[in-house]
Amino acid sequence: MRNLKNILCLAAIGALLASCVTARKVNYMQEPDRYIPHYTDTLSFEDYELRIGDRLYVYVYSLDEKVNQMYNAGQTNSSQMRHNSGSIGGSYDLYTYLIDEEGNIDFPTIGKVYVKGLTTRDVKHKLEEELGKLLKEVPGYSTISVEVNIVNRTFSIIGAQSGRYTINKEKMTIFEALAMAGDLGEFNSRKEIKLVREKNGVTTIKTFDARTKDLVNSEYYYVEPNDIIYIRYIPGYSFGINSASTALGVTAATISFGVFIYSIVQTGINHVNKYYPKGGSSSPSSGGGAE
Repeated sequence: MRNLKNILCLAAIGALLASCVTARKVNYMQEPDRYIPHYTDTLSFEDYELRIGDRLYVYVYSLDEKVNQMYNAGQTNSSQMRHNSGSIGGSYDLYTYLIDEEGNIDFPTIGKVYVKGLTTRDVKHKLEEELGKLLKEVPGYSTISVEVNIVNRTFSIIGAQSGRYTINKEKMTIFEALAMAGDLGEFNSRKEIKLVREKNGVTTIKTFDARTKDLVNSEYYYVEPNDIIYIRYIPGYSFGINSASTALGVTAATISFGVFIYSIVQTGINHVNKYYPKGGSSSPSSGGGAE
């Protein structure tokens, strides 16, 4: 009977511990140790290289109103667009340039301009150079400046908080990306987040731990356009304990259930011992009389 009590107690403690969601499992910026990995300093932010299918927003600045009207008819610059809509995109796609299958955009008065593999800064300088050559023969020509942005830069999260989200700044960190998705729930794994990233035509899948403070020095810190972040549920968690009152309630319920099971088993054992004592008759009453 003592062994049975011990088994029930261990079962109750095991159920309690298995349902605990500890701070160690959900907190960020923790010190690396034998369970939380240390990442070497591999942080490097590289300007995004344009790909086929990307859309570019181009705004030409000039003191000549005719030039402005020619290239910017119906448009507003990106700072006004962000003020009005929060990001460059939406209906403003009407004023964007699609990078075609050959890696070109078709720009007014210039024609095909090869931009695949370039950064937006490279495209800016290239368009300024081409427009400068074209417009310098125009009477009253003044120096122009070109602004180039990628529209609808997005990343995706699947698993927990699934959705597609817009990258609305030049450098977006993984923590900002998770914040946009409403952070991670208590039962989502921060230990094994998978990152699917395509670069130079090659797709790679990498796994990282978002709990370590070393993440800010790693290659996973910045989100890139078209990244896919997969967040899985912690296996075996159907409910959790995240407060003292919840822990007390679960403990009481577990012990009560254990006592209930124990009482049933004990009653059965007592019944057997009463009617089938060791060394006694095999029947409840022998009833043997003299013939």
